[in-house]
Amino acid sequence: MTDPILPRIRPAIAALAPYRQGKQAGPDAFKLSSNENPFEPLPSVAAALQHTTPINRYPDATAGRLRERLGARYAVEPDQVHVAAGSVSILQQLILATVSVGDEVVYAWRSFEAYPSLPLVAGGTGVQVPVTADGRHDLDAMADAVTDRTRAIILCTPNNPTGPIITSDEFATFVERVPTDVLIILDEAYVEFVTAPGAVDGLEERVFERHPNVVVLRTFSKAYGLAGLRIGYAIGHEKVLDAARTTGIPLSVTSAAENAAIASLDAEDELLERVAVIVERRTRLLEGLRAQGWDVPDSQANFVWLPTGERTVEVAAAFVSADLIVRPFPGDGIRISVGEEESVGRVLEVASTLL
Repeated sequence: MTDPILPRIRPAIAALAPYRQGKQAGPDAFKLSSNENPFEPLPSVAAALQHTTPINRYPDATAGRLRERLGARYAVEPDQVHVAAGSVSILQQLILATVSVGDEVVYAWRSFEAYPSLPLVAGGTGVQVPVTADGRHDLDAMADAVTDRTRAIILCTPNNPTGPIITSDEFATFVERVPTDVLIILDEAYVEFVTAPGAVDGLEERVFERHPNVVVLRTFSKAYGLAGLRIGYAIGHEKVLDAARTTGIPLSVTSAAENAAIASLDAEDELLERVAVIVERRTRLLEGLRAQGWDVPDSQANFVWLPTGERTVEVAAAFVSADLIVRPFPGDGIRISVGEEESVGRVLEVASTLL
């Protein structure tokens, strides 16, 4: 039987590997591959999900109630807030709004694995700038990589999957080196887990006011534990966000997600108590791994990074055989999410046998 003749696919897309999420875990294993929050939703958040708009009705396409709430929280107008199905959706919308054939997007590497696909889908080119030996953004090299073809720069702080932050001073110096007509996307998906002094906080510092070319991304997936509902937001200049709204898929934020996000903001004190527990577990993981001799970067997120290089597949298999589902990046390293309390000791126990 001959193969069917299929529609023509753009060569760049055909060569691009689809995004692959962390491996799922069996009932007796710990899933530490997707940076999810290990806690179940708070009762008040679960209750909010029982009062969503009936599923035969469309949601509010603007997520207006949540935008009003976030606008009041950060002292901005609602039109300076954009809500979409996860912060990665907003990333894609911003790239589609700014990048065309021949344009470039600069980002650190290794960083979030969705970044390489974004410029390619838009017809542009990704410019990868290697992270430093300790897993940090090399901002000088990134600024040097900017050309007259650069349309956007993505900064991930804390960096996924290595974990280090960008400091406020580093960011301020970097922004001054970037042309004002180049979009800077400050991806702060893990900012709630940061405890390091001096870390940039795009919303607290209101960097989008001093620099209208900066958009700050946040998500409800990590600290707020709403990964399964897919909801994130951006704050920036209204006209920049209007462009993102134009490229987005209408009605992609469900009423359930909006209601859960608002309920999570109402219960923020309780949720931040859970964040503190995760940070304490992260600290024990970092200290334990370093005590064993692992060269672990200073993670400020809800995961740790093992720079296993060529041994990555072998080391990851050892964790999996112990029912610890981790996220390997062959040739580079392994990201291990901070999970349930019982998983911390098991990770350290297995890691101790692998050096």
